[in-house]
Amino acid sequence: MEARLNLSADPLAGRVLRHINTASMVIIKESALPRTTQNLVMLRASQVNGCGYCTDVHSKDLAHAGESAVRVNLVAAWRESDVFTEAERAALELAEQGTRIADAAGGVTDEVWANAAAHFDEEQLTALTLLIALINATNRLLVINRQPGGGYRPGQLG
Repeated sequence: MEARLNLSADPLAGRVLRHINTASMVIIKESALPRTTQNLVMLRASQVNGCGYCTDVHSKDLAHAGESAVRVNLVAAWRESDVFTEAERAALELAEQGTRIADAAGGVTDEVWANAAAHFDEEQLTALTLLIALINATNRLLVINRQPGGGYRPGQLG
């Protein structure tokens, strides 16, 4: 599979991607949202969106950070597993509903929001919401471009 566009060679795309990456890095590095939760959420949204590149990135980042293969592999079936904390499960559910907005009339339900709010403070919920929006934007861009996954090395993006 070959990408449709060389986004890294295009000046406009390069500027936009740098802004998206910078915004993501602010959340990743400066928020109180646990890093594991961040990567689980980004992995799940990427799986739902069918983004091979981002699925590659976030599964490898989780493994590189010491997550077990069992946890990484079960993100796709998190509801049918017992390896995630209640807070992680709440974040994964919020990520799924936030990713499947077009599929679910009304978007994120009050019940899912309340469950997430029971596990995360307002600052963490803000970070989680921003992260879900940013990973969805990135997924859509890379899926449209058919950006292939498989070649990512942990730490490559910052």
